Amino acid sequence: MTRLAEPLTIMIDGARSVCGLLLAPARACACYVFAHGAGAGMSHAFMQAVAAELDARNIASLRYQFPYMDRGARRPDPPKLAQATVRGAATEAGRRLPGLALIAGGKSFGGRMTSQAQAAAPLPGVRGLAFLGFPLHPAKRPSDARAQHLFDVRIPMLFLQGTRDELADVELIGQTAKRLGERATLHLLRDTDHSFHVPARSGRTDGDVRREMMDVLVAWIGSVT
Repeated sequence: MTRLAEPLTIMIDGARSVCGLLLAPARACACYVFAHGAGAGMSHAFMQAVAAELDARNIASLRYQFPYMDRGARRPDPPKLAQATVRGAATEAGRRLPGLALIAGGKSFGGRMTSQAQAAAPLPGVRGLAFLGFPLHPAKRPSDARAQHLFDVRIPMLFLQGTRDELADVELIGQTAKRLGERATLHLLRDTDHSFHVPARSGRTDGDVRREMMDVLVAWIGSVT
């Protein structure tokens, strides 16, 4: 039976806070602090499934809202506020789970805000970044401009990317990972789009894809912690 996550409050600064959900198995060996994409919050089915899959593999997770999502707005927060939220979440994870290795990242927008925060100043206690569909560029506008800050990140990074992702051209994300050198690990998920859906003709299900993702993520966490 799937265990329920613990609701908590994450402080951003002295005046602002956001909601979070902590799921920590008793034998956890690390914690993934991960943020949602631009259009759906921490309780989206994908976010819940990732947390459950990690829980089953003895990896704790802290997922959280950005302020705009917490107040029901559609427009994402300015980068400075989003990055402060990422930093607050990492700080809270360290406080709740002292001594546990932390990995930060998230889905799409959440992953990019996490990498920007890390590039600006190291996140407390974070040993690596894991991206669930890094949004390298807008749909149908291939570019690697959004990757430039990644070269200021000095800790290991894992990119889990679909081969049909319209926000990350396969060739461009491959070139980016190669340029980042040993810091970057790229794992391509065959036939998957930006939401990690696969067409029926692929012979696989979204659940199959998610399990592959989590197997890769957990193995990578073990290699960097």
